[in-house]
Amino acid sequence: MNENTNTQTGNGGELRVVVSGGGTGGHIFPAVSIANAIKALRPDAKILFVGAEGRMEMQRVPQAGYDIKGLPIRGFLRPLWKPGNVGVALDYLKSKRMAKQILRDFRPQVAVGVGGYASSAALGAANSLGIPTLIQEQNSYAGLANKQLAAKARKICVAYEGMERFFPKDRILLTGNPVRQALLDTKVTREEARKAFGLDPDKKTILLVGGSLGARTINESVLTHLADIEASGLQFIWQTGKYYSQQIATELKSKGQPANLKVMDFITDMAVAYAAADLVISRAGASSISEFCLIGKPVILVPSPNVAEDHQTKNAMALVNRKAALMVKDADACQQLIPLAINTVADGELLRSLSQNVLKMALPNSAEIIAKEVIKLATTAR
Repeated sequence: MNENTNTQTGNGGELRVVVSGGGTGGHIFPAVSIANAIKALRPDAKILFVGAEGRMEMQRVPQAGYDIKGLPIRGFLRPLWKPGNVGVALDYLKSKRMAKQILRDFRPQVAVGVGGYASSAALGAANSLGIPTLIQEQNSYAGLANKQLAAKARKICVAYEGMERFFPKDRILLTGNPVRQALLDTKVTREEARKAFGLDPDKKTILLVGGSLGARTINESVLTHLADIEASGLQFIWQTGKYYSQQIATELKSKGQPANLKVMDFITDMAVAYAAADLVISRAGASSISEFCLIGKPVILVPSPNVAEDHQTKNAMALVNRKAALMVKDADACQQLIPLAINTVADGELLRSLSQNVLKMALPNSAEIIAKEVIKLATTAR
């Protein structure tokens, strides 16, 4: 007998949705985008997030205007036989018990998981309570949590073709990844965007980003090629990441900072930064790639080697195989990345081709499509 005592919502009843996942911006941005799309379609909806204590979502979700409950869940240590994993397993069991109580108190008609530690406990609890679940997989190589949750998920929303190798084919829906709406709404021109960064509006510009905390390899690539940057006749916007900003400031003081290199620890308005750039250098996280597809931005991807199952390389290759992006391996970046970027920006035909091909891979309106599936599940729940 199933424990779920939710009443059917119908179209006129109250809609209550739990959204779970996080750990990185790549999980949080899609989760908030889905929640916003649900609210746009059903302004009466009550939405509660469930995240992992101490992780980024505990700050970012309230900033977006939603309530969140934290679980003491964390990832297993590698290798799995490490003694510390006993505590991790105990925290998982505690988190699942807590998640069950959160769900009983909140009484959602549907639970949405976007990947990350918290979703495995929250959606596992939802499944045991008979609450319909929907999972959203951002990567071209499915994460462990989503692979485990897929067996009981009613709908599996994916961003790449060929995901039936991980999930039951009859429940897969190709939706793409929801992205930050501001990127699509910006009306700023390339020239205005460059002026906003204090740059020459007529000079070609390369944007380097490694995420909010930064990417050591991308940063080292810049520091290795300061002379090439200075001699290039181009402009560079460099987001170092807050973690590396002090060390880089010290190195630039010692080596000398080229006048054509704009250095920032964090860029608050990525829409303007993307608009300023002829070419972007980035890690290959799923959310970033979806953004490049939707705005048609030429990109050189440097997949992070420090992610589960090397999924960033698989994400990048999905574009490279369609001639929609260039890729440099992390191990080769210090030598190859900046020279390749300088040569690529000089090749107008290549830039046009990359832009056209990456646009072909865009899947627009992802958040709204997923939101409609969530509402459909909730309103047909038994």
